[in-house]
Amino acid sequence: MSQVDSSGVPPSAHTPAYQTADLTTCDTEPIHIPGAIQPHGCLLAVDHATGLVVTASENVADLLGVSAADALGQDLRALLGSELTVEAMARAEQEGHEPLVAQVRPAPADPDGLGSLRGREVDVAVHLSADRVVVELEPLADRRGLTYSSARAAMARLVAAGTVSELAARLAEEVCAVTGFDRVMVYRFDADWNGEVIAEDRREDLNPFLGLHYPATDIPAQARRLYTTNWLRLIADLGYRPVPLHPVLDPGTGQPLDLSGSTLRSVSPIHVEYLTNMGVTASMSVSLVVDGQLWGLIACHHYSGPHRPDHEARAAAEYLGQISSRMMAERERSDERERALAGQEVLSKANAALLGAGDRLLEVLVSEPAVRQLVGAHGVALCFDDQITSAGNVPPPETCRRIAELVRRPDGEAAAHDHLADLDPDLAGHARLAAGALVVGTADDRWLAWFRPEQEQEVNWGGDPSNAKLYATEGSEVRLSPRKSFDKWREVVRGHSLPWSPSDLELANSLRLQASTLLLHRSREQIAVAESLQRSVVTDLVAEHRGLEVAATYLPASEYQLGGDWWDTLDLDDGRVAFAVGDVAGHGVAAVAAMTQIRTALRAHLFAGTPATASLDLLDRMMATLMGDQVASAIVVVVDPATGELEIVNAGHPAPLLYGDGPARVLEGDHRALLGVGMGGAVATTATLAPGATLLLFTDGLIERRGRDLVESVEDLRRSGEPGPRAGGTAPWSSALVDSVPGNRDDDTTVVAIRRTSG
Repeated sequence: MSQVDSSGVPPSAHTPAYQTADLTTCDTEPIHIPGAIQPHGCLLAVDHATGLVVTASENVADLLGVSAADALGQDLRALLGSELTVEAMARAEQEGHEPLVAQVRPAPADPDGLGSLRGREVDVAVHLSADRVVVELEPLADRRGLTYSSARAAMARLVAAGTVSELAARLAEEVCAVTGFDRVMVYRFDADWNGEVIAEDRREDLNPFLGLHYPATDIPAQARRLYTTNWLRLIADLGYRPVPLHPVLDPGTGQPLDLSGSTLRSVSPIHVEYLTNMGVTASMSVSLVVDGQLWGLIACHHYSGPHRPDHEARAAAEYLGQISSRMMAERERSDERERALAGQEVLSKANAALLGAGDRLLEVLVSEPAVRQLVGAHGVALCFDDQITSAGNVPPPETCRRIAELVRRPDGEAAAHDHLADLDPDLAGHARLAAGALVVGTADDRWLAWFRPEQEQEVNWGGDPSNAKLYATEGSEVRLSPRKSFDKWREVVRGHSLPWSPSDLELANSLRLQASTLLLHRSREQIAVAESLQRSVVTDLVAEHRGLEVAATYLPASEYQLGGDWWDTLDLDDGRVAFAVGDVAGHGVAAVAAMTQIRTALRAHLFAGTPATASLDLLDRMMATLMGDQVASAIVVVVDPATGELEIVNAGHPAPLLYGDGPARVLEGDHRALLGVGMGGAVATTATLAPGATLLLFTDGLIERRGRDLVESVEDLRRSGEPGPRAGGTAPWSSALVDSVPGNRDDDTTVVAIRRTSG
């Protein structure tokens, strides 16, 4: 059984490199150069060029009959004999360094065979460490009767496993049978190097560890690196006392001997303490490496005293691990294909719901359970035109906006994060609802987000009462144990959701494409109707008015197909002519619909003989009462062609420009508030349109440019009209004005030019 000294620290916690176990230095332990080995064998390191011994373990005195000091400088043949030396040196040149079984005969350095290994068969392991040949000898252990047929049968059972879980379970069974350990676990790492026991074969009276999780700190980075170079590690007796190497520093290099490839290497005292607290008396681990990366471990534990499988059993376990590593990659791809197929079934259900949604598409996109089930989310939120709707468990709308802002990709493709507090610490308070999120979307105000809560793991630590004493010892004195490690893992993963898989992102992208296609189809139908309506209302064609030359230009926005601009002209009963230009806030179908109502209502008021001031006030009341939050700007100009008298009534619209002799003049006058706010008080401003002069009415699309002051834009427009209408008439001149202000337009634009032709 494992032992501890009077200080409560296992004997193996004291080595030349490790001294006393210290948790604060766990991640910096020099585990590859411990300066000591385990005592169930001895070690000799010789210079590859000369064959002379440069390092020996202290126990060569007992095992080979020669003190470590006397062994230094001797030819290896003097210690092991010519036959064994030749075979050992030949193995050093072979790739894989297969173990060798040989008899240690009396040699020149110990002719009387006083060493306990003399005359016995031993397991010999040989490997290269820089320019040193490291030879390790162990007494031959009891063999477990491995045969070619048994190995072949084991391989057939592994190959038959169809999934990662099945392969891991069978691997645990096979390694347990080969090595004889009381418990064999397959342990898998996640992306952050936290581990989970995914398979287990154990003695019936032992509590299960299946499903337990451990933090990345349980296996520090330097240990993981070592596991990718040396696939197998054995601790035959947790209560061992390390055997120092002599000398600790190689006289040729001045450095400790690198034991990364050693089978006898003394192990970390912190690891020994951890295993001792679990009641483990012997252990072994085999690496699982997939595509050059450490994927997991086969962890073997024994509880009934020291346990040392022979080299053949260890080699068989290592071989099973190597073969299974290659299988794991294919099984993972197979598992991913199965998950993808299952996801496609859910996607088909979601798509069917969307296809049958009609005008309720956006509503169904949120309420359909299959949309959440598609990626295993607990809640979903949709933002469309800056309006958020949600279903399931989701954080508040503003938090949803913040998450979407942080996670969403500019190209709209699916993006995900399983620890949102990493992106913004303020999001930690919402982990119960949204610790992780997956977002698709094409704009800040159009996205779909799925949310997962903080993951929770409950593990039953009950079971056979034989472990009660072990659990009872887990008090304040115990620093390391499975229970404490699991509690630490829960601390590590707090605030994390379950990770999002590549298939989750693919399924989200597929749903995004389907929804976008349906929305586009629906929008095209609506836009076709709206464009037809808009073109019937906003036209470049103008009626002829005696004494006036009129030109109109309408240009749609560069980023939108539909806008809210409009203009109109109407002959009044008293011989005057009314002109109106307006701009409804917003874009799209809704803006066109509102624009049509406003234009029609204003035309009706003016046609009925209502003064321009009263007409705009009535329009304001109608919008405030019947059109919700919709607002618009408008300007009405009534022209007397005979006298040139102008009556100008402005409701929050850009002031017109008057072109004549010299630079254009801005007719500011009095303004009333925007239409739709429910505030009357329109006031008329008067001016005169002289013969040959031109009045220019326009919407803000003509002068608004990103990053440019409006005053500068108006000034550019004012100067561009000098000295008056160009040759060819008003139409080409007004059209040219659209390009007179530098910069790119991002709004629809309307220009109406009114020139008085006679006096």
